[in-house]
Amino acid sequence: MSNIISESSTRIKTGIVLVITLLIIGFINSTTLTWLLFGGLMLIALKESMNLFKIDDDKIYIYAIGIWIVAYFYPKPEDLIFVVAIIFASILAYTKEFNKSLFLPLMYPIASYLFLFSLYISYGMSTLLWLLAVVAGTDVGAYFVGKSFGSTKFCETSPNKTLEGVAGGIFTAAILGMIFAPEELGLIVALLISLLVALASVFGDLFESYLKREADVKDSGDILPGHGGILDRTDGYLFGGIIMLVLLRLFA
Repeated sequence: MSNIISESSTRIKTGIVLVITLLIIGFINSTTLTWLLFGGLMLIALKESMNLFKIDDDKIYIYAIGIWIVAYFYPKPEDLIFVVAIIFASILAYTKEFNKSLFLPLMYPIASYLFLFSLYISYGMSTLLWLLAVVAGTDVGAYFVGKSFGSTKFCETSPNKTLEGVAGGIFTAAILGMIFAPEELGLIVALLISLLVALASVFGDLFESYLKREADVKDSGDILPGHGGILDRTDGYLFGGIIMLVLLRLFA
């Protein structure tokens, strides 16, 4: 275990800085600050996704900024993704010249960030901290259990990911999820949501691994030492946040 920690020191240090930063923002609990943080992360992630999708069209940044400004004032930001999709489809049908590939970054990562911001608007900072605990628990648990005991390959998309690691990550996430979940949900619902969000985060990571393999790159970027890009660090949240919002709308 000590060898694993030593080999991963840069990753751990960066992770600690990120967690401290997020905890400070969580303590301040400002809608404007959270909106600015998610917006900044979204734009960086958007740049990385454009590289992964091999798309060169700067108009998407104008659309993304416009969507994000409207999201600040609209009560259910995730609805906006469907409005923009309709606008894109309408422009395509009318002009026949619209870049159809822009639908890809619209869905990943722009849609996911709208869901994350909506999760905050609808259920507050404590729910974002719950999401943080679940996804981080999945990631950390999978990493250390996989490194220590992993031997069974999970799938072809990510050869380094093991079934034992995935199981360890989901188990860790379930424990942390029940601790950080809102009390009013009850233990069973909190466990169910935590498990499904953890599973979604695994496939969020897997999807980004697939995109990197298709693009033949190791990381989506290099902004975070030891972690790579913003997509490398937030891929689990981009899937997990959507599932958490949908399930909370069902159970809460």
